[in-house]
Amino acid sequence: MSGIGDMSRTDGTRRLWLVRHARPLVEPGLCYGASDLPADAADTERAARELAAVLPLGAALVMSGLQRAQQLALALHALRPELAPPVADPRLNEMDFGRFELERWDAIDRAEFDAWTDDFHSHRFGGRESVGELLARVGQALRDHLAAHSSAATPGPGSQDLVCFTHAGVIRAASLLHARPDAQPLLATDWPAAAPAFGGWHCLDWPLLS
Repeated sequence: MSGIGDMSRTDGTRRLWLVRHARPLVEPGLCYGASDLPADAADTERAARELAAVLPLGAALVMSGLQRAQQLALALHALRPELAPPVADPRLNEMDFGRFELERWDAIDRAEFDAWTDDFHSHRFGGRESVGELLARVGQALRDHLAAHSSAATPGPGSQDLVCFTHAGVIRAASLLHARPDAQPLLATDWPAAAPAFGGWHCLDWPLLS
């Protein structure tokens, strides 16, 4: 979790809440980026209660197109029905690992990882999506939703906050773009290592013109 701010922003930024889905129902060690897996119901409810207790009035809710993120968004909305219903945006889906989806990480040939780390920004690990493509879609989604909510918001506490129910890879991408809007990570070591735990969140003050 991160520090909370609940006052209307007057400094050209908007408060962005990046919320990770609850614990998925998946065998440990499987690659499951774009695979549409459910999350544990009890863990989802636990996370929704914790978020509902701190989320300010007037926040806008956006969720990925995958059910594990949508479960948490909808559980939160059930607890906070005064908020507008969450809007789905598949641009906030987890990275697509193509042919490696639902394969064991330790069963993927080492040469595949080497090819990725040798061209981390542009290589499509699994043949479907690159880190650069992930950064582009996530960045555009965040800019679109932040700008739309800012123009529509009624001034007041929390009225300009955007809450994204999403995935660890998307949160890492957003964190990198927040620090470096033109980021093109060439090395795997350039990619942020930190992400919230399942059901946790991270807050950023996002410049509207970034």
